[in-house]
Amino acid sequence: MCAPPTPDMHIFLAEAGRATMDVDAEGQRRRCEWAPGRLGFASPDQSNVVSYRAEDPLRSMQVTIPRCTVERIAQELDGRPVDFERIDLSVDKGDPLLEEAIRSIGATSPLTDLYAEAAATFLTVHLLTRHSGSADPPAPHREDARVRAAIALMRDRMGEPLSLADIADEVHLSVYHLVRVFKEATGETPHRFLTRLRIEEAQRLLHTTDLPVAEIAPRCGFATAGALSTAFLRHTGTRPSTYRTS
Repeated sequence: MCAPPTPDMHIFLAEAGRATMDVDAEGQRRRCEWAPGRLGFASPDQSNVVSYRAEDPLRSMQVTIPRCTVERIAQELDGRPVDFERIDLSVDKGDPLLEEAIRSIGATSPLTDLYAEAAATFLTVHLLTRHSGSADPPAPHREDARVRAAIALMRDRMGEPLSLADIADEVHLSVYHLVRVFKEATGETPHRFLTRLRIEEAQRLLHTTDLPVAEIAPRCGFATAGALSTAFLRHTGTRPSTYRTS
């Protein structure tokens, strides 16, 4: 599949399906995992050739922000040129606020011009401030790639028993080194990050399906419904059944 270049900025949120994708962006090749909740970013004026194979249909939400909006807000913030490559690498690590904002926009109907303009402004300010700021130096290139690989593994194998040793082996780091570089890059330990991913997936399934908690639990990596309920209460302050009814 070839996505021709456009002058605007695009953000993608995967909603359904799983696949391994090989992306060729202007000669830069990389492999990424398509899974529900994964964020993607496409820079303006950049063509992408994507190849993949999936057993189930893939579904996503897409937000397009006009290039003129991005440039106007960048000028108002600090006047620096927008580093789209850095935004791409940063968004690839995940962003719960960005994910929830896109879901909220998709659930809003009707989407008035005023709402759309305000949403575009908020998303652009967030991207330029959170994912393109110069205050925090980027992680070393090699370590950054391994952290992204660890996160991709967590998303891909969320429903499986996954230990720190398993993740460390896959990205060719010691457990100690993995915990250190992962926390430097994300602000969380691998264990807490994986648990948060699992809780977020459980929230999504509780919100969008009628599956019983006993079926949701193993899909999110919890051995029993009780284990999910305990973790869910600890992280959200409420139990799955209460969350669903609310």
